[in-house]
Amino acid sequence: MEGLIYLEDGTVYKGKGFGAPGTRAGELVFNTSMTGYQRILTDPSYKGQIINMTYPMIGNYGISREDNESQSIHAFGLIIKDTSMRPSNHRSIMNIDDWLKLHGTPGIWSVDTRQITRKIRREGTVKCVISNEGISPEEAETVCTSAVLREDWMKAVGVRETVHIEGPGKRVALLDMGVKGNILNSLKGYGCDIWMFPYGTSAEEMMAVKPQGLLLTNGPGDPALAVEAVEEVRKLIGVLPIFGICMGHQILALAMGGSTYKLKYGHRGANHGVYDKEIDRSYITSQNHGYAVKGDSIVLKGMEVTHINLNDGTVEGMKHRKLPVFSVQFHPEASPGPGDSQYLFAKFVKLMEGGAL
Repeated sequence: MEGLIYLEDGTVYKGKGFGAPGTRAGELVFNTSMTGYQRILTDPSYKGQIINMTYPMIGNYGISREDNESQSIHAFGLIIKDTSMRPSNHRSIMNIDDWLKLHGTPGIWSVDTRQITRKIRREGTVKCVISNEGISPEEAETVCTSAVLREDWMKAVGVRETVHIEGPGKRVALLDMGVKGNILNSLKGYGCDIWMFPYGTSAEEMMAVKPQGLLLTNGPGDPALAVEAVEEVRKLIGVLPIFGICMGHQILALAMGGSTYKLKYGHRGANHGVYDKEIDRSYITSQNHGYAVKGDSIVLKGMEVTHINLNDGTVEGMKHRKLPVFSVQFHPEASPGPGDSQYLFAKFVKLMEGGAL
């Protein structure tokens, strides 16, 4: 199959198609991870996005039963330099081509992904059309012009009704805006009794299960559009220990009266350096976000910045000066990426046990 990538500024890249035949419009982003493509594509935070992988070989270890972060692929498309249709891995059950077909996701390979990445870094994320159906650039332009990119996917990718995952430990109310599977696994590792609530659940409904802590999950889109979640979270500040991750970090900042903004091209990958000011230590972290918290907007709201991105100085973590409330922009559960920041789940459990930040 012929593959075509069309950007809203008229730039065209041609390659070879694979995966499910299709034409889709989305936001073009890049990810710098060397491995973990299965976890990346099934991360709900990628809903509405077309992922350009900077690492040149994707698919060489195939697809396994164990490496999904959710039940389906959420990304709208995949762009890679090269692939392998004969993976080498004892856990592999199929190749990436068949997997993309199974989930209806189009892919393009045999393109210069580094060139595409440089363009994104120079000009920022852009609207993009990916097609492996043999359409012309003119047809792709029509699709691109008419496409409206949705920025409130966090309202649609989580659970539809309350889900209870029993555990012997502390009871956690989890507001699901697109939770990754390994966040749940991390909580289970501490024995947490998890109550997953869909977007739009009121503070009163969450408090009805008598939780001992609130976890705000990751998710896709613009946090400023999650007005309902911000309002309900605001009611629970000072009532429960709160831990926010990625989108949850941004929601918490807005609930505290802070503000967020869109980054030029975001942070996506498993190799982002973050400095923890409290313990004077740096970590390599897994990240996936296109928005960030304005540091100046939270420091007068009772919050202080605890983590800084070592590449661009953006806010990567914060905590309340008096209340048991904290959050991070990166993914402490990793998957893919290093698990160096798993200690943050231990900190959350400690808060639920009555400890201090």
